[in-house]
Amino acid sequence: EVQLVESGGGSVQAGGSLRLSCVASQYTYGSTCMGWFRQAPGMEREGVAAIITGGRTRYYSESVRGRATISLDKNTASLQMDSLKPEDTATYFCAADPHVLSCGLRSNVYRYWGQGTQVTVS
Repeated sequence: EVQLVESGGGSVQAGGSLRLSCVASQYTYGSTCMGWFRQAPGMEREGVAAIITGGRTRYYSESVRGRATISLDKNTASLQMDSLKPEDTATYFCAADPHVLSCGLRSNVYRYWGQGTQVTVS
């Protein structure tokens, strides 16, 4: 069982930046898909970014494209968010799954999930 722990959330003013990190309890030496999702109150969970081990393939939602960068270093996935907007306010979740062929921004392809970290932009 892989456990994921997110950190780096907080409160920031519009236009600012945050770097979210997700540490997996196990380092997968094979291919792994890791993603970042967010959910605002009353809204559906939204895929923000995803990456496959090796970093050659990355996915971004249109809502963050150009403002977000996902990276993966061994068992740590990071999401750098710049030019933050109030509509970025949400709980951000990290997710992981070993099946890279289905990697992307759909939440139902991920087996493992973190508990989330809150991001508030005002």
